[in-house]
Amino acid sequence: MITDLRDLEMLVALARNKNFSLAASECNISQPAFSSRIRNMEHRVNLTLVRRGNSFLGFTREGEVVLKWARKLLADAEAMKQEVKALRTDLDGKITIGVIPTAVPFAAAIAGALKEKFPKISTEIYSDSTSQIIRRLNDFSIDAAITYFEDADADITVAIYQEGYMLIANEELLPNYSDAIKWSDASKIPMCLLTSDMRNRQLIDRIFIELGVIPNITSEANEFTAVLAQVATGKVATIAPEGIAQTFFEMNSVSKVKLIDPTIKNKIGFSVKDQSPTPPMISALKQAVKSSI
Repeated sequence: MITDLRDLEMLVALARNKNFSLAASECNISQPAFSSRIRNMEHRVNLTLVRRGNSFLGFTREGEVVLKWARKLLADAEAMKQEVKALRTDLDGKITIGVIPTAVPFAAAIAGALKEKFPKISTEIYSDSTSQIIRRLNDFSIDAAITYFEDADADITVAIYQEGYMLIANEELLPNYSDAIKWSDASKIPMCLLTSDMRNRQLIDRIFIELGVIPNITSEANEFTAVLAQVATGKVATIAPEGIAQTFFEMNSVSKVKLIDPTIKNKIGFSVKDQSPTPPMISALKQAVKSSI
């Protein structure tokens, strides 16, 4: 049986660093001692957990299962420490949230609300694809997720707001539009969008397909920073949620017009894994989400 939390911490460190030397350094232990503890762990469970060659090659199927439980057990141990600490002092620790790119402004608002009420809590925000966020939530490598509601596990997810869309472009690309533009008209304007593996792009593509039009996509990027940088050149437009538009585009030369016919609203959901009792920091995070809606 694996009973030593220190061993579990080493296993998780190896998953995070994907390198024995780096993981050993993170755990403040020599590499030979680190490797020996991993092998002793394998001996105790009578399973090969790590695939080895000249270097770390990943985890075996059994190793992935043990890794998932290691993360959960460490999370439970941390929750216990939080609850005890909360009885005598302010909460402190780290909350990790996986966020789809379009919801980053909302996640930043949550982090701000959390910091205001609990100054000792730090927040890490990871922007990733929906599938990766859901995978990481399920293997306990993140504490919470903000994704499209329709893609999330309904049993652990609450709808928090609706995502509307705007066309963002240099004024020269939108000479005849000031307040709103039809999706069919927007399709004719040269655009930079997220790559097709991103859920936001798939939802946008679905709208154009339903309208029977082909958008004029001249470039793509796998994250919004690169998309917005191209829009800033004035050569292309993009389609983005209202939150992104209002947060990142305040330049006078850039127009932001609502997309209509159809008017689309996609629900965004907030998810945390069921834990009983609920860790104090997760309760604090839920309060921050509620206050930010």
